[in-house]
Amino acid sequence: MPVLGFIACRMFEDEIVHIIEDDNSIKSLLIVENDDCNGIVDKLRDAGCNYTLVSENSLPDNLNGDDYTIIVEMLELALHAKPEHLKEVVYNKAREMSGYSDGILLFYGLCGNVLGKVEEDFRSSPCEVHILKEDNGEVVDDCIGAVLGGRAAYLERLTGSKGVGTFFMTPMWAAHWREMVVSAGMTPDPDDIELSKFVFDYAGYKNVARLDTGLHYEKNFDSMVEEFAKLFDFNVIEMAATPELMVNCYEQLKEEVLPDQN
Repeated sequence: MPVLGFIACRMFEDEIVHIIEDDNSIKSLLIVENDDCNGIVDKLRDAGCNYTLVSENSLPDNLNGDDYTIIVEMLELALHAKPEHLKEVVYNKAREMSGYSDGILLFYGLCGNVLGKVEEDFRSSPCEVHILKEDNGEVVDDCIGAVLGGRAAYLERLTGSKGVGTFFMTPMWAAHWREMVVSAGMTPDPDDIELSKFVFDYAGYKNVARLDTGLHYEKNFDSMVEEFAKLFDFNVIEMAATPELMVNCYEQLKEEVLPDQN
């Protein structure tokens, strides 16, 4: 049976858990044990999904040829601080995983325009390497564009704010916004609220959009958004979002690699 690998930014924890929880054909789930796996492991356990923690070096030894297997390797959020380093790490991980996988899905977007050609760069590999894309074949911009359904929907939400700056917040963004504002170069100190306020004011932000993906693996989403809004004097607005794009990308890769299972 084929092996599919997920190489993922932690921002996509919830969507990955949703995909795994919803697919009964997965017989073996291997999670690479590293400093960034704790969040997804907790959510998989709470969802009742069976998994095995394995070291990266021992992955090939844990593959059972009779089972449809998913391998998940989560990567640190801080990689976004240096796009070229992010590209280097993601490419290296994909090269390693392609040695024992039939397909790899990268849970990333353009991310500083460094991953837009990854499928072309891996075209000669016998392992199918895909990245998150819209129905029109365009690579998604980022994790926000992914849950909004793509660039057009993203722009529509931006223009719908009528010139008022809106900070989009998924459950994972709400849980890790301090780390992400540092990675984005907004502030060197995540606890320096005054500096963050200055940056937000300068950028014209007045609203925070609570993106309801329909996934509830982060238990305190509402309160985290409210706390963020209070810190920065933002208005909270509600927006619908969906994991559908990620699910479709997974199903497309699965159909290419494992056609008889769909």
